[in-house]
Amino acid sequence: AEVESDILRRVRTLLRELDGHHPACQCDRGMLRWTLHKKIDQNPSNSSILVRILVKELERAERGDFRHYIIPLLHTLMYTLIKAPCISDELCSRVYDFCKKLLTLPKPFCTIGLDYAVRLKMERTAPGMLYQRMVISEQSLKSDPYPYQEKIFIFADPELLSKAICNALVTDTEAAQVSQSPRACMCYVIIHAMQAALGEGCDVSGLKRSLQDMPMSDIEHWFRQVVAAVECAGNEASADRGQHAARLEKIYCAVLSSLQAGDAPLGGMQGTPLPNPSISFHLWTEDDQLWKELVLFIRPLSQSCEPDCLSQDLDNFEIQDIISDCECCEQTRFSVLSTDSGIERDLPAAAEEPFAPCSTETEQSRLQRKGGIKKKLSPLESMAFLQAGCNGPGAKPPAKPQRRPGIPPEPAAPLQRLHTARIVLLGDDRILGRLAQAYHSLRKRETRRVFLTPRLNLQFYYIPVVTGQPNTLAVADHAATGHEELCEVAGYLGRADPWYESNINTLCHMIPKLATMPSSPSKHLVTDLFITDVIAYYVRMGIQPVCFQVYAVKIFFNDPAQEPAEDVFLTELRTQVQESISHRELSMTKKKTTLDGPGIDLTVTYRKVVMSDRAKELAMSLRSTGLVMKAIPADEAEDLVCLNVNITEIVRINNLSGRSFSAVANRLKTRNIKIRSTEQRPFTVCLDKDSRRAYRNVISVEVSPCLEPSYCLQKTRTMKFSLHETEDVGLVKYMPKSLLLPINTFAGIIQ
Repeated sequence: AEVESDILRRVRTLLRELDGHHPACQCDRGMLRWTLHKKIDQNPSNSSILVRILVKELERAERGDFRHYIIPLLHTLMYTLIKAPCISDELCSRVYDFCKKLLTLPKPFCTIGLDYAVRLKMERTAPGMLYQRMVISEQSLKSDPYPYQEKIFIFADPELLSKAICNALVTDTEAAQVSQSPRACMCYVIIHAMQAALGEGCDVSGLKRSLQDMPMSDIEHWFRQVVAAVECAGNEASADRGQHAARLEKIYCAVLSSLQAGDAPLGGMQGTPLPNPSISFHLWTEDDQLWKELVLFIRPLSQSCEPDCLSQDLDNFEIQDIISDCECCEQTRFSVLSTDSGIERDLPAAAEEPFAPCSTETEQSRLQRKGGIKKKLSPLESMAFLQAGCNGPGAKPPAKPQRRPGIPPEPAAPLQRLHTARIVLLGDDRILGRLAQAYHSLRKRETRRVFLTPRLNLQFYYIPVVTGQPNTLAVADHAATGHEELCEVAGYLGRADPWYESNINTLCHMIPKLATMPSSPSKHLVTDLFITDVIAYYVRMGIQPVCFQVYAVKIFFNDPAQEPAEDVFLTELRTQVQESISHRELSMTKKKTTLDGPGIDLTVTYRKVVMSDRAKELAMSLRSTGLVMKAIPADEAEDLVCLNVNITEIVRINNLSGRSFSAVANRLKTRNIKIRSTEQRPFTVCLDKDSRRAYRNVISVEVSPCLEPSYCLQKTRTMKFSLHETEDVGLVKYMPKSLLLPINTFAGIIQ
């Protein structure tokens, strides 16, 4: 009763924080969920108590219409259930029935309820299945029944975060992987599956001793047996929990047969650690670094490749070089690798056909091969690199084999997304701007030649981190060093999802604080567990995306010879009047300022956003000192596909005392807008609050929602055959038109 009372008190405190009643000690903010799960990890036998309390709180929240409690409680419950050594079928049944009730509620409740109901149905039939699948995929353990792999990529911009923070994160991620050996993870899967199915009848201590003395080959054998048994039971429609327990009991007795018989008492319920997922930390220093890491995740370099050559190989490998002859045609296909070096002496003897003697003129008119050097390409430089990546499970063979007449051809198996890359961004809105650029570039590569899309499931996560002492780059970014100004996306996600606000937004200042703490045993106790555990919890349970519109901007310069620049932004576009450089321009500017006031004359053409969603073109001329386009709304109920434009207009006022000027805020909502300087005076443009993405000598800008590159390609193909069609026809009608950047949270947007 005392334990149950303590757990109930912790759960109620967690719910009070969701209502805005923060704990008295500010250091406890964001740690309530973590401390609750850690307390259960220390005594796994209390898992059933916590699950029972959470089920009661869920039922109470549903009856009392406290819907904002449901998703946090459900995530906490499922995470406890996955890690629990054994949960009774009666308790799983209550959770399953509650998830089915959520199907009558609007999104995201019905979406999350359906997902968890499907998982619980498998878990009831094959206990331990959710734990097993999570460990296999996160640790990339070889398993034919469940061949999925996952990896977490943490990206941080070294110019936005301090060196101390980067070093602390590198140390923490490396320390989390020390004990993650394949042998240990296989033993965890075996022990957890046995205990989940057999309950109190499983001698965990004896099982651990037996596995500890086994060679690696035997552990792999029993691991395959357990995985096959659990997957078979979970996928069979008529499978029974008792049959599954009997099947695992046979394996359990066989594993313990090598152990000397004894009357050792059963040790009761013992927790099996849930290993930290595979995490790699990357300092984002190159524009195409994200794409390179994803390609290597899908198709790793061969073991014969020297590690020192890895960086050089990645630099040399460019998809543009590989498909240079494929860009002219619009067929997205896999080119066939040619083994012909182009050197005549490399031709095999069989290739030389006997020719009749010919004259000297005929001999000279033949196409001659020039002598050259045959270069041995690295794995990343040759076309064989990508072709070999297509030979995985479910991939098409590079060439069609000959078949006998009368035998029907074998249908080609579709490609499967066996890999999941979870990209975690650390920083503020500026790193999300870089992500939008990289994602747009990746989508354009995939449009020209599909490789990652059919094989990779790509998930994005965002953890805001703002340093207490801004670096030089932050100071240069128009003094936007405040938390609210630099973390608009995190603020929006926190308002839309209270569980994200409670668990992730609290890390904004906590990570820098932990990174700068002096070395001590208590520091390692907190950082080595807390930061890594919260990231793991976020990527495991954050499955609901919030999609942000990416905007395309075309920038024209005052020099007619300079080509217009094309870029994208996610959060903000800011313009300011550019200071004059030459003496003549300076004197003309002073004269113009005296007459008309500060700023420059602009022509603004935009499409007004109206309730009927009809296009309404408007135009106006004004004098302005600058404007700001915000893509992130201040309220989560507002439309995400809308720009809030704030123009600082200069108005001239004539009165008895003379002429004066005042600044007036001019606000408008639009999706498409064009701005041009009518007096040919240039201005500057800064994207996503990042001074590294600033353009000078700009005379005009055009902003519109960025289109999905695959849509543009298909639209171009369609227009070739129907020149007079203006609306989308054929396949284009069913393709996503806008490029959206999905960032995962725990609940998505709760209206």
